[in-house]
Amino acid sequence: MIYEIAILPVHREHIDNFRHAFAEVAHLLCRAKGYRGHMLAQGIEIPQQFNLIVRWQSLEDHTPGFETSEDHRLFMMGLQAYFSGEPQVYHIEGAAFAMGDSTFQGI
Repeated sequence: MIYEIAILPVHREHIDNFRHAFAEVAHLLCRAKGYRGHMLAQGIEIPQQFNLIVRWQSLEDHTPGFETSEDHRLFMMGLQAYFSGEPQVYHIEGAAFAMGDSTFQGI
């Protein structure tokens, strides 16, 4: 399992429109091969910065898979007018988030 983390800079005056546009194109992401869920979260300290976290079965499902697809092209077309800069994307490995204090025992 891998997580794609995309940092999406949005024009401050278009935040509400961006949220609406994302809702309109999210189905394109959700139907991708290897898609396992996503979360779109607005930054607290920097409200015009959104974080999109997508769980993928494998890195290949995201790239080249989804990134080279027509659905990805349409997904990005639906959002690009709201970006104030280039989105930054990176990946991390992980099966699940740790729960409780067990991760920090002995500290």
